[in-house]
Amino acid sequence: MNSPLVLIAGGSSAAGVAVAGALLGAGMRVLTVGSDAGRISAAAGLTPGAVPLVCNLADPEDVAELAADIKEGYGPVDGLIHLVGGWRGGAGIAGQSDSDWDFLHHTVLATLRNTSKAFYDDLAASPAGRLAIVSSTTVTHPGPGDANYASIKAAAETWVQAVAAGFAGGPGTGSDATSAGGQAAAPNAGAAVVLVVKALVDDAMRARSPERRFPGFTDVSVLGQAVAGLFDTPAAQLNGARLILDTVA
Repeated sequence: MNSPLVLIAGGSSAAGVAVAGALLGAGMRVLTVGSDAGRISAAAGLTPGAVPLVCNLADPEDVAELAADIKEGYGPVDGLIHLVGGWRGGAGIAGQSDSDWDFLHHTVLATLRNTSKAFYDDLAASPAGRLAIVSSTTVTHPGPGDANYASIKAAAETWVQAVAAGFAGGPGTGSDATSAGGQAAAPNAGAAVVLVVKALVDDAMRARSPERRFPGFTDVSVLGQAVAGLFDTPAAQLNGARLILDTVA
């Protein structure tokens, strides 16, 4: 039996490298995806065993092609870890620009929507299907300068909750809700989870700013271990959860 196959969407960042390393260390197979061939190959080179793939995750046609190629070459996906993001802020409500909104919608929400749709059936059918995103504490405590960012992150969290409802076979889930005989379907083994941080920190950031302590930030290694741990935790304990990760003191 093959070990779980996990796809990291947006794997070229320090967070992507940390998550790939933790998953590989837990015995999983890892595909790591980015839009830039050089960057994703360099990131995969830091975690031997991770397979780099190139895709514009904001383009649904590219994602559909990626999903078909993965299924043909590697089999169905058991995990989708969405790390595509970026932060944009502004001066107050009036300073929330349309260009920043478009950027965040493109990088955060469109990529999540495209990838979760393309791989939903694989995750729902897997004995250990997991979808996880990284969200922000600003969703529950937004400020005027974070309005664009917090709103897009809130939308991403809502999308994940909808996926969780699909995994649970809840009301309004269509084919997920009923079996072929018209009876209520049993919940499957999938879980969709939101991992919450104020911000992430890594060794390169510390080296660039040795005077900073990064209070309240979460180390990327903590994120990696949290993601790997999702596959050892029963779906019933995880599905729909919003988990706040440990922070730097």
